[in-house]
Amino acid sequence: MRVTLISAAMSEAARASRFDDGSPLDDHGLRAAARAAGTLRPTGRVLVSPSPRCRQTAEVLGLPAPADEPALAGCAVGRWRGRTLDEVAAAEPEALARWLADPAAAPHGGEPLQALLDRVAAWLDGLPEEPASLIAVVEPDTVRAAVLHALGAPAAAFRRLDVRPLTATHLSGRAGRWNARCGEPL
Repeated sequence: MRVTLISAAMSEAARASRFDDGSPLDDHGLRAAARAAGTLRPTGRVLVSPSPRCRQTAEVLGLPAPADEPALAGCAVGRWRGRTLDEVAAAEPEALARWLADPAAAPHGGEPLQALLDRVAAWLDGLPEEPASLIAVVEPDTVRAAVLHALGAPAAAFRRLDVRPLTATHLSGRAGRWNARCGEPL
């Protein structure tokens, strides 16, 4: 099985380092995705995280009829949605510290990081053997979760992985034995 995870192009929220707020691609993201259009040759299923910027990235890349895959959604951050890390640190320093230290914490009222990790791991482990390949356009935190699961890395490594916009992360293998090649620019 080959899984190619494409990180979404740049949006205004991503550029401002805000927690995702459902904003579409910005002009830079649109141009970058348009330059990368045609570089991917889907041979199997095409999936997309259910966010505006992921759907828009897939469309601009010219991927054929991607299907929404809820298991690949980014981490829901509740009331922190649309806020910068600095804003949250100023308003809720203890809550932010708890969230950064404990993968099971969800002081924002959204989804704990551990729930994202478990959801993405279950999706990877549940993939059928056919078709033998798929492409998914996803949020950076979904890529991080998939790489951690593929490598058997601890949740603490999540925030240590950088995922740049419009890069491909390739996973090959099957449940229980994945290999990873990360950060290939489109």
